Amino acid sequence: MPRLILLLLSVLSLHVVGFSTIQTSKPRPTGVDDHAIIQRRRVVLVRSAALAKEWPHKKRAVVTYPVISGLSPTILRRVRAEFDFKNIFDYSLKEYREDTWLSEFSYEVNHNRDHLLDITFRQEGSGAYPDSQTKHFLINLKDGKVVKAADAFRSKKFAELADAINDKLQAELKKIDEENETPNSESPEDKAMRREAYEALKFEVANLDEFEVSSKGVTFLYDAGFPHVIQALEPDGRYFFSYSELKAFIKPDGPLGQFVR
Repeated sequence: MPRLILLLLSVLSLHVVGFSTIQTSKPRPTGVDDHAIIQRRRVVLVRSAALAKEWPHKKRAVVTYPVISGLSPTILRRVRAEFDFKNIFDYSLKEYREDTWLSEFSYEVNHNRDHLLDITFRQEGSGAYPDSQTKHFLINLKDGKVVKAADAFRSKKFAELADAINDKLQAELKKIDEENETPNSESPEDKAMRREAYEALKFEVANLDEFEVSSKGVTFLYDAGFPHVIQALEPDGRYFFSYSELKAFIKPDGPLGQFVR
């Protein structure tokens, strides 16, 4: 009899524990998560026999691109539309295959958390000379839209923010200038060309839309757009500010507000 009572108590205890576990476990969250799932896809574009015959060293091009998932259907459609090949460098996969310029297409994930997806795409190729371009996207995973300055920063502070970034740009140009001041480092013509090119450079409010995010701060991007002949003297165009430095500029209810609360 005592054994039977102990057995019944054990079974009852097991049922109670199981019920408690079911009741207290939290349901799996639905909707948009704070990050996207990204799978790397690699495709080798094989060009036609006619193109391969004329350009034997350009028979193939390697394309590596992100396959996005893990988001709600509506937001996933928006993000995938933003990352459509035609929306990145104005070329589709078919057009890349039918043209000989591209050698490699790739991407880098800069940030994928905090409801923010930051990706930089890069293409490399050659025509008359080797060249490369980048295209940056910062996506708000709460709505699937590209984040602009007006979403993240106080509009009344735009001019002040642009001036602060421009100070860093001008400091970089001055440093490059000083590095090229050594005797016989460049001809008078090259020096005049560089100085003229630098005088035209200024970070303005119109440039504020291009910025990368990280857990530590924001890097504002600036493309000087120098021609190939003086591209080596182009400024790096990356200007970092910590979130503490940007606190007065960031909109509290914007996508970056979470970093300054």
